[in-house]
Amino acid sequence: RPSLFPSRSPSHHHCTRVCTVPILHCILTMARTGYAKGANSGHVTEQRDLKPKPSSRKGKLGKRTALTRAIAREVVGLAPYERRILDMIKTGGASADKRIYKFAKRRLGSHKRALQKREDIKAVNAQQRARAAAGTK
Repeated sequence: RPSLFPSRSPSHHHCTRVCTVPILHCILTMARTGYAKGANSGHVTEQRDLKPKPSSRKGKLGKRTALTRAIAREVVGLAPYERRILDMIKTGGASADKRIYKFAKRRLGSHKRALQKREDIKAVNAQQRARAAAGTK
């Protein structure tokens, strides 16, 4: 975002017009004092309750997308590396979780994605077991 004060860097936070600091900081600040300088400086105003912006739900999983992904997973099945993770879960062992994490991290590239994938495949395993248990009854 272009700043109204090009000489000032974002580290010098003065909430006059353009807020360059994360939104959390602006929400957590105390009421303004009315003084021109110092902590909580600025004209005394009342905090308005703003309705959430549509951009705040970015990334939230919708019903249609969830259904599409579920159908695709059912039809296509697991990728070879996912089958290997599933096999690791089934064989288990003392440090299976750590081994699965390390394997997934190598394949997917990030910590967060590896943890998510491990949980996803565990859920698939639980579904398979539930199906097998329902089939034997």
